[in-house]
Amino acid sequence: MRIPRLYHPGPLQDGAEIRLHRDQATHVQRVLRLASGDAVNLFDGDGNESRGRLVSLARNGVVVAVGEAVSARPESGLRACLLQGICRGPRMDLVIQKATELGVARIAPVSCERSVVRLDAQRGERRLAHWRGVAVAAAEQCGRARLPRIDPPATLDDVMASLTADGIRILLCPTADRGLGSLPVAADDISLLIGPEGGLTDAERAAAREQGFEEYALGPRILRTETAALTALALLQFLRGDLDGS
Repeated sequence: MRIPRLYHPGPLQDGAEIRLHRDQATHVQRVLRLASGDAVNLFDGDGNESRGRLVSLARNGVVVAVGEAVSARPESGLRACLLQGICRGPRMDLVIQKATELGVARIAPVSCERSVVRLDAQRGERRLAHWRGVAVAAAEQCGRARLPRIDPPATLDDVMASLTADGIRILLCPTADRGLGSLPVAADDISLLIGPEGGLTDAERAAAREQGFEEYALGPRILRTETAALTALALLQFLRGDLDGS
C-alpha cells in the first residue's frame, strides 16, 4: 500500500509533533480517510522528507508525529524555468500541475499583451496562492520533495530581467527551422518561453530575441499553450533531464 505524502513547510525534526494546516487536515480525514496510527511521509518543499505517524485526528486539527528522515527522490539534473503566458484558469492549473510533475524548477507566470486573463494586484495574490496549492498537491502525488518556485505574475520584460545570465533561452515558434533535438549537448539550464492563448505579439518575440531567446519548433502542428508547454518540458526532460524512454 502506498504511504500518503503530506507537505509541511518548516523543520521536520525527529520526535517533534506538528499540526497540519486546516485544508490538509480535512483532506486527511475526508478524502484519504486515515486514522490515528496510520503512517504518512512528510516533506518540506526544500528537498527533505521524513516518516510520520498520525497521533490525533479531531475537529480542532490533525497532529502528526515526525519520525526519521528518509532519502528523498533526486531532482532532475535539468534546471528548467518555464515562462508561461497566463492563460485561463483550468489551463493554467493544468500547466502548473503537470510542470511540477515533470520536474520544472521554476514557473514564472507572464502577463502578455494577448493574455485573455488580466490580474490586478489582489487577484494576482489569490491566483498565486492557488497555483502554489496546485503545485503542492502535484508534488505530494508525484513524489517530489522540492517544490518548484512559482513567481507572482509579472510582465514579460520584468520576468526576462530576472533570469540568470547563464543557460539557454528557448522561444517556441512553429516556423522555426530547428527542433529541440538540436540543443547543445551541455544544455542543462534552460528557460522556456510559452505565449498565452493568443500567442506572443511580434514586438514580444522581438524583445525576447533581444534578450537571447532562440527560436525552436516542436513540429508541424500549432499546439495550444498548455499542450506546447508540457510537450516541450517532456521533451527537454527526455533529452537533457531524467525522463527515461528505454
